[in-house]
Amino acid sequence: MAGAWWRRWLSRFDPPQIPDSLWRRTLTSCPLARRLDDDRQHELRRLATQFLARKRFHPLAGAELDERLRLLIAMQACLPALRQGAVGLRGWREILVYPGEFKVRRSHHDEHSGVVSEADDVLIGEAWERGPLILSLADVQLDLEQPWDGYNVVVHEMAHKFDMLDGAPDGVPPLPEEISRRDWIVAFQRAYDHLSNDVARGRETLIDPYAAEGADEFFAVTSELHWSQPGVLKRADPVVAALLDAYYGPSPAPC
Repeated sequence: MAGAWWRRWLSRFDPPQIPDSLWRRTLTSCPLARRLDDDRQHELRRLATQFLARKRFHPLAGAELDERLRLLIAMQACLPALRQGAVGLRGWREILVYPGEFKVRRSHHDEHSGVVSEADDVLIGEAWERGPLILSLADVQLDLEQPWDGYNVVVHEMAHKFDMLDGAPDGVPPLPEEISRRDWIVAFQRAYDHLSNDVARGRETLIDPYAAEGADEFFAVTSELHWSQPGVLKRADPVVAALLDAYYGPSPAPC
């Protein structure tokens, strides 16, 4: 019901179209989008048009954004929404862009001693529940230059955004009817436990060890692999790879 309401609300608006020349010029710089078939490119352009009209970019700390860079970010942010549509982009509005890595102050509570300490985390991306998407422009550009290396900061943070659509991130985003929630939870929990065990024992893993930080990070990291190294993901865990293929649609990455 909520999704139907959102689609009706969106239909009231007619955002300005992306000029053909800008779209074609930018498409050549985004290999993930360039390798899509015509139908999915058309849908990506529709979603990117809505994204640019409804999200607000804020360059910070000297970052410089032109219309091409905004569109490149929008393209990569909308790629994971190709299957679910604009309903997956709801619930937030702001995009903060730093020129490179940025610091976030964290508080840590030690359960044993009761001591609360603070420290700075150095990040390249972050997503807040119902808050901004935060990106390092240098890493966005690196992902465009090296699209098949298994990493994509925009896809990673958008996976967190999808995960947050139904509350705190837990690695289980709202799923379409054709994907069993039980099957998803069982498969992802098994794969996450297996990875965590390998990382704890110091074993080399096909999936980035950062995915063992939590179920939410496992979903985000495997989402990156789906879009940039699906062959690696399939070798690491074919069941998780098949579920992500059903959730996102086929990856445009070379096998």
